[in-house]
Amino acid sequence: MRFMKRLAVLGFACVTSMANAADSITVYSYRQAFLIDPILADFTKETGIKVNLVFAKQGIAERIAREGRLSPADLVLTSDFSRLMELADKGLVASVDSETLQQNIPANLRSPDGDWFALTKRVRNIYSSKERLGPLDIDYEDLADPKFKGKICTRSGKHPYNISLVASMIAHHGEADTKTWLEGVKANLARKPQGNDRAQVKAVKEGLCDIAIGNSYYLGKMLQDPKQVPWAEAVNINFPNQKNRGAHINVSGMALAKYAPERQNAIKLMEYLSGQQAQQTYAELNMEYPVKLDVKPSTLVASWGDYKADELPIHKLAEFHGAAVKLLDQVKFDL
Repeated sequence: MRFMKRLAVLGFACVTSMANAADSITVYSYRQAFLIDPILADFTKETGIKVNLVFAKQGIAERIAREGRLSPADLVLTSDFSRLMELADKGLVASVDSETLQQNIPANLRSPDGDWFALTKRVRNIYSSKERLGPLDIDYEDLADPKFKGKICTRSGKHPYNISLVASMIAHHGEADTKTWLEGVKANLARKPQGNDRAQVKAVKEGLCDIAIGNSYYLGKMLQDPKQVPWAEAVNINFPNQKNRGAHINVSGMALAKYAPERQNAIKLMEYLSGQQAQQTYAELNMEYPVKLDVKPSTLVASWGDYKADELPIHKLAEFHGAAVKLLDQVKFDL
């Protein structure tokens, strides 16, 4: 009898252990822990589902492919669209059909087949020197105007942010005109492309150039860093193409891993990340624009003013990604 009771206790312990394991998911993330952890903690508090966060700067797609069906990854969070595209192109994601995600995320900011979903937006802005140029009513096309010769700074053309911008130019103008535009922009560079987006704004402050290309949220980041406040205060943030198609946006996003062991719990997290509370936290912590339309940006971001966004479906950028890289190579943009 005592032996049977022990078996019953052991059996209950095993079931409990399995239940506990089922109430956890693993997230592979390109997004840093400082941003994600508070949101995941709130999700766990609300649902009881624990989240194991695995951060990496690169190589997540290769890791999931190497792990195959044994991969513990349930969900992947990316910091830009190109990472989402890489996962989808390599067949490492699973389609999700969720009414909640469809309601929370506009159609142009998610994959038509449910392979990936945007979580935040950032504008590819044009910054101008307050001292030497002031605010500008400017289009991306104007960056090739000879009047800006020797005045433009940018990071590498091969960075995903710039590849995405070039892809959007191809979508709107075709390859031939975009190549001519790229040649014009290259001729106007003040220096060889280098550094990150913040480095371009610093270069404006230092007088190396008058115009910098950079994502919107970096202005907020610089204003939070005492050492970088002088850089941020030296520029105006300009939203391009406001009289026509609107400013180009890129996105961070998420995708369900192909072999997700805990698919349903992972989808719960996806839905949570697209919801009111998580979207507001994204907006406040990283100075990005929420994808959920009824969630407002942070007070600081809102102070930059409203803007018109290019409504080109994000998935269209994938169609022109290869062509964008090819053109950048042809004009030897980074040389």
